[in-house]
Amino acid sequence: MSTTLDPNATADASLETRHAEAEAQVRTYSYEKPDAEKAKARVRLGKSDLVSAAVQIVKKDGGENNLHYHTTIDTFWMVLKGRVRFYGPGDELIGEFGPMEGTITPRYSRYWFENAGDEELELLQVAASMRPGDTTPMGGRTDAAPQRFQVGTTERFSAEKS
Repeated sequence: MSTTLDPNATADASLETRHAEAEAQVRTYSYEKPDAEKAKARVRLGKSDLVSAAVQIVKKDGGENNLHYHTTIDTFWMVLKGRVRFYGPGDELIGEFGPMEGTITPRYSRYWFENAGDEELELLQVAASMRPGDTTPMGGRTDAAPQRFQVGTTERFSAEKS
């Protein structure tokens, strides 16, 4: 007589452990546009091992942006306020977007963007990593053209509550 183990017994216990571990890492945020002084600001909304979210605030004619790409993240962009223009190689226009519009930039796609309006741009950025726990700085950002602005001048804020 052979004995078989109930495969669901182990799976259920393992699943409950996974639920508990994940639920212990749930985080909340509350976004409020900061009083940024520099040309560009970034408000971190939250981050997990696969996804991060932030709002980038770019003043008119401001921001440290140039043609670049990321090797380990795909990024979803949506305008919350203002207008933005996204460009690809050779300054080819990808699109101009207003509130509740945007684009997705897959890893290795080259792009840059600029504030295209008369007010501050608030741009939601959601980045998804291809590898759990990826610690590649800035998603493997690689410049494909010289920086247009001084590197490292972005003000950084956090909206995370827990």
